[in-house]
Amino acid sequence: MNRRVAVVLAVVLAAGYLAAQDDEVPVASLRFLVVKDANGKPVKNAAVVLHPVNRKGKQERGGMELKTDPDGRTGFDGIPYGPLRVQVLAQGFQTFGEDYDINKPDMEIMIKLKRPAAQYSIYENHPEEKKDDKKPPEKKPPDQKPQ
Repeated sequence: MNRRVAVVLAVVLAAGYLAAQDDEVPVASLRFLVVKDANGKPVKNAAVVLHPVNRKGKQERGGMELKTDPDGRTGFDGIPYGPLRVQVLAQGFQTFGEDYDINKPDMEIMIKLKRPAAQYSIYENHPEEKKDDKKPPEKKPPDQKPQ
């Protein structure tokens, strides 16, 4: 019985020691507001994807997806301090992506989504471009060696 008590006590002490070794990382409360760039109106049901990023700037495994409410707002408590990659996807808008440094206990991030730009076509007239009549360069006779 004394041996069992000693083993249990050793396990409890080891677990306490290991728990004390973990550095407590401060966490933040993030709030997001997603609006249209053109008029500032909220974008509902936009996907806000959070990816942890390591010190070298590479995206790590894991992450989470949040959805905005009808007011364009969403949030999450318990994000550890450090770099965080935020991507926002919404139907009819360009995908937004940017890295943020989480360093405050409460942060609010406003994201402005833009409409997609028109595609460029070589078959359409583009009056804003200057059309130059480029002549091909004149051919020069090859240099001849003296005789």
